[in-house]
Amino acid sequence: MRSRIVAIALGLTVVLSAGGFAKPPAPSWKLLDSGSTAQLRGLSAVSDRVAWASGTGGTVLRTVDGGRSWRSVGPPDAADLQLRDIEAFDTLHAVILSIGEGSASRVYRTEDGGRTWTETYRNADPAAFYDCLAFSDPHHGLALGDPVNGHFQLLSTIDGGRHWTASPVATAALDGEFAFAASGTCLVASGRDAWFATGGGAQSRVFHSGDFGRHWSVSAAPMPSGPTAGIYSLAFRDPHHGLAVGGDYRTPAAAPDGAAVSRDGGRTWTTARRAPGEYRSGVAWGPSFALAVGPTGSDISRDGGRTWTRFDTGSFDAVACADGACWASGEQGRIARLR
Repeated sequence: MRSRIVAIALGLTVVLSAGGFAKPPAPSWKLLDSGSTAQLRGLSAVSDRVAWASGTGGTVLRTVDGGRSWRSVGPPDAADLQLRDIEAFDTLHAVILSIGEGSASRVYRTEDGGRTWTETYRNADPAAFYDCLAFSDPHHGLALGDPVNGHFQLLSTIDGGRHWTASPVATAALDGEFAFAASGTCLVASGRDAWFATGGGAQSRVFHSGDFGRHWSVSAAPMPSGPTAGIYSLAFRDPHHGLAVGGDYRTPAAAPDGAAVSRDGGRTWTTARRAPGEYRSGVAWGPSFALAVGPTGSDISRDGGRTWTRFDTGSFDAVACADGACWASGEQGRIARLR
């Protein structure tokens, strides 16, 4: 009887291991040929087959075959613009944001896969500088700008980016506070909720709106802040669970307390027990894990952002996941897919 029990236990161990309970394999990036040398800080994952990327020199790239081929589909009049953020909804529809002071901050929209683009917003305030876009669905979107006269600037749309309405965030900014246009993820949205992250001032902070930009609350985050330091990227898995990563891009190899987690919708933040330890400009939720990327490497967390493990040392600026597929993009046209 005793030998039968041992045999059954051993057999169960083998079954559990073969059935997927063993330690998951280490992830790796599969580099793809983008055909571009632009720095691609904007990235939008639509599915396991469709992804868009945007960057310097007015570059917009699109794949519809899982990354095997990429087509350059940027606006013809945008060669002098830095397209730091892109939000794509399917193979045909996407919205891009160019950054810069004054009229360099613009929004374009395409409805035919990038064959044609319509400029739907051009900033007329020489003091304004827009950083990032976020859409909660194909209709409702926001665009965030750095403070003017002490308040962050905000654009909103209810028709997929065809028209925009300006309304400054009522909550005052700290001295020197601003958002980082590093990966298009300083602002994120889901349903009626929206969040944006900051640095530059005396402390890093996260703003939250539960009515899609009409009213905002703000919370301090335990991540170092300074002239070029703070939170560079946010990701929320649902209305409660959020991730924040950052550091200082001037010292990319050292970022103490450079990652934090929230379990209450961004009201409070806790420093990761084991952070990447280096500057990270992008973070995203995968199907059963989270990813963080930066110029010195990529990290994975399998426990909701509490601990991070390095798995790659290549340079990326942005990361995004959809339908179980995760993508990364960065300097010199680097685009990769997680395997």
